[in-house]
Amino acid sequence: MRFPHRLFLLKWVAVVLALMGTCAVAQPAASVLINPGDQGEKSRFLIYNDWKNIIEQVLRKEKVTPVSVTQSTDARADLAATRSRIPDVLIAPAHIIGSAARYGYTPILGFDRPQRAVLVTSKDSAVQNLAQAQGKSLGLPPQDSVVTYLVRGEVNAANTTIKRHFSGVYETRYQDALLMCLQLRRCEVVAVERELFDRWVAAGEPVKIIMETRTVPSLTVALKNGSRPGAEALRAALTDGMTAVPGAVGAKTVALAAKDFEYVSTLGYFTPRTLPGATLIDAAGVAKLVKQKDTYLIDTRNKDEFKAGHLPGAKWVPYVEKSAKEPDYVAKADQFDLGQLPANKASTLVFSCNGPECWKSFKASDVAVKAGYTQVRWFRGGFPEWRDAGFPVDMGG
Repeated sequence: MRFPHRLFLLKWVAVVLALMGTCAVAQPAASVLINPGDQGEKSRFLIYNDWKNIIEQVLRKEKVTPVSVTQSTDARADLAATRSRIPDVLIAPAHIIGSAARYGYTPILGFDRPQRAVLVTSKDSAVQNLAQAQGKSLGLPPQDSVVTYLVRGEVNAANTTIKRHFSGVYETRYQDALLMCLQLRRCEVVAVERELFDRWVAAGEPVKIIMETRTVPSLTVALKNGSRPGAEALRAALTDGMTAVPGAVGAKTVALAAKDFEYVSTLGYFTPRTLPGATLIDAAGVAKLVKQKDTYLIDTRNKDEFKAGHLPGAKWVPYVEKSAKEPDYVAKADQFDLGQLPANKASTLVFSCNGPECWKSFKASDVAVKAGYTQVRWFRGGFPEWRDAGFPVDMGG
């Protein structure tokens, strides 16, 4: 077969290959995601613009071009984006940065004004703490608010849920509106930032705190590991180029690291700190308990984890988990063979798995309590705590 236009075809192929080569070396845009956090619409817009201008200037100075900057008000989407490691640079509230730090991002710097969430009620209310707020109506900022995230995490840590603990939930876009919710008695308890509560008190509002979370960093810059520029270069450029944090009068930048987000990064997926009907126990307590008769160590992890290392004398009874990792889990969705436990329901049972973020031992302990076992011990720290405490470890099995 003859090709009369062979020369033309060769030239065309050469052009295509050249274009492909050009595309291959072209620098992709550095993606920047900015979530201004739980602000009013005007504040969100101003904070976004301030950060956009500064981050573009800094990246240009570091010879990182082009730059694509996106504003977000959807924390759920941002959390998913961090797990997929999509943005190169994140500027976001603590709960988003806390997630990012677990999935390959390095916190760089942020505000010198840490945040905390508080549960607030009227000063004349008889409610004094979270437990006494059970059955009351709750006012919350939107789900993407760091305040809601912190409060929900602390409620879950108390082995309950917002849905279970409160009679109803009223959501409003702006935290300031929650004061009116209290005044109109539509809300008996509301969740807001501590700074806003302090402003209410300064204005003479009769309100009081019944629960307070720990502090978390406020708006923070984080960089995806391996991105241009490096973490130290970006930190230095931002620190040198800013005398005050944009959008916050009088606030200054402070260096931050992953350890600053340990608290917020555990909320929402760590097990509760209590379990009705069971007694929490630590590694030292387990070491003492195993010397007593009729004590059984139950390892609820999978077979590979058990073989890789377990407490001496532990019995492998796996908890096959399909239900949600939350106090309101559906036990019938899971599999756990109660027949592998001792027949004597007065026996001491010690359940463990892979630390506070592992729900298998929590659920197995709960199932055992509901099955009538009266001496249930929940070793929340599990095998990692045992190993790190220097106690002996068995392999195989």
